This record gives sequence, structure tokens and C-alpha cells, in this order.
Amino acid sequence: MKKKILVTGGDGRFAKILKKNNKKLDLFFASKKQCNILNLKSISKIIKKIKPKILIHCAGLSRPMNIHDKKISKSIDLNIIGTANITKMCKKYNIKLIYFSTGYVYEGTKGNYSENDPVKPFNKYGLSKLGGECSVAMYSNSLILRITMTEKPFLHKKAYKNLKSNFMFHEDLVKILPKIINQKGILNVGGKSQSVFSFAKKGGFKVKGIKAKKNLAFPLNQTMNLAKLKRIIS
Repeated sequence: MKKKILVTGGDGRFAKILKKNNKKLDLFFASKKQCNILNLKSISKIIKKIKPKILIHCAGLSRPMNIHDKKISKSIDLNIIGTANITKMCKKYNIKLIYFSTGYVYEGTKGNYSENDPVKPFNKYGLSKLGGECSVAMYSNSLILRITMTEKPFLHKKAYKNLKSNFMFHEDLVKILPKIINQKGILNVGGKSQSVFSFAKKGGFKVKGIKAKKNLAFPLNQTMNLAKLKRIIS
């Protein structure tokens, strides 16, 4: 019998792809109206209604990245306080919590970051997601996914040749999600370590390769070590 899974952020970008392509998981997608992560009663109400065994926490604030500089209160509320609220309710009702974090919690300068490496976010988005991680990590029945993913088709007409990352498309994560939901702790999740330009080109999209300047707001080697992920999904 499949375990019932509640997904927050049910009307978000990833949730829409998961809903469209899911074939193996018993999912219920909660919209912002159905699950207000800033309201403990709202969270409790949807949990009592759905009675999930697992909660996948996708709700939060991501792009545009500069919104975390312009509206830090909103960033703190949605990514830190909201995640802490979800964690408290999962603890209260004994629900496995899976938190969608980001590879941006790493410093992004040397690359090949493993789950045991120190974290040092290079922007306020990364800081807000790390703040969420802190609360989730206090709950032992949890899994933190440090994910590097993007929409398909590739969003931009230009891509950096000298900025290396582990981009994967939302659809790629959907495929492997059933294999990783039973894990606990922290797990890096992404695709092959390569330049953003190579990722876009291999995905079949027409993009122009450009070179990032050294004073770019993003560090140039954000790659993660995916050895743990490969062992799990192989």
C-alpha cells in the first residue's frame, strides 16, 4: 500500500511538473489557500484531513533572486519561519518531512561539495534556505534535499561557459524522487557537473555561450559531489 504524501506549494512550478508526471506516488497537492505555512492551525487542519505519512515541503520563496534582498521579511517568513512551522507540525503528528533546499547553501568557489562540507551561502536566498534547514535538521525523521534544478525548456538565451553547476530539469527529479523519499539526513541532488552552457546545449536548446566575469554575483564552481545520490538510485 502506497504511503499518502502531502505536498506543500501545490500550485508552484515543481509541484505542477510532479502532478503531471507522477506515476508511482500517492500525492495530495496543497495550495497556498489550503495550507498557509505561516499559520499553525492551517497546517494542522490539512494534516488532519489528509493524514499523510510523508510531507514534501516545496512551498517557499525562490525567484527572482533579488527579492530576497529587497524583501527580507518575506524571505524570512516563507523560507525560515514557514519551514519551522511545518517542522513543528510534522513532529507533532509524527510525519516524515522532506525539505526542498538548495545547493546555494554551499560557498560555490571550490566545487565538488559533499553533504559533510561546511555551508556558507553566497546570497540571501541561500541563507533563507539554510535557515529552513536548521529547523528541519532538529527533527530526526527528516530528509533535506539540496537540489540544483530548473525549468524545461531552458529559460535563457545566453548561458555561462565558465560557471559550473549540477543543473537538472524538474522532470529529472520527478523520475528519481520515489527512490530517495525513504532516506534521512542530507542529500545532494542534481545532474552531471558541467557548465551551464553545456547543460543547456545538451538539453537541445539554442543558447549563446558567454563568459562570466570574476565579479559576478554568483561564484563560478557550484558543483556538488553526487556520490551518495548515485549509490541510492543505482
